[in-house]
Amino acid sequence: MTGGQLVAAAGEQFGAFFSVTRSQVYRELPVLAEAGLLKLGKVGARASQQYAITAAGRRSFKAWLAADGGVDPLRSPLVLRLLHAGMLTTKQRAHLVGTSREAYAERLVAARAAARGESDPYRKPVADFAVAHVRAMLKLLDAVPEE
Repeated sequence: MTGGQLVAAAGEQFGAFFSVTRSQVYRELPVLAEAGLLKLGKVGARASQQYAITAAGRRSFKAWLAADGGVDPLRSPLVLRLLHAGMLTTKQRAHLVGTSREAYAERLVAARAAARGESDPYRKPVADFAVAHVRAMLKLLDAVPEE
């Protein structure tokens, strides 16, 4: 896959809970190739470079998967903004909450559809988590004082 294809696939596969930017992907692909975890594939249209995972890359990925769990840090720009929402004017706060609520309401529709359609026993709990996370964000937005 090319970097653009990887970004699109990542957005479809786990965009509900993990964001990937083009700049991150394009920065890391050459580093992974230099480390022997990826190999260069065909050069495509507009000089796009394809990459393929190597056996060493598969081993490294499996080692990462099998590593100890732990607690994930919460890194949400919206939560950070809401933490400081008292510094905003009433109009600014209403705009922040309103636009965020609309976006999360749309995301909830998509997350529910994905969860309903998921039959894989490992992906299903993740899809259900995505629904619960979006619901929690909507609950947080509903709890922000309007005054």
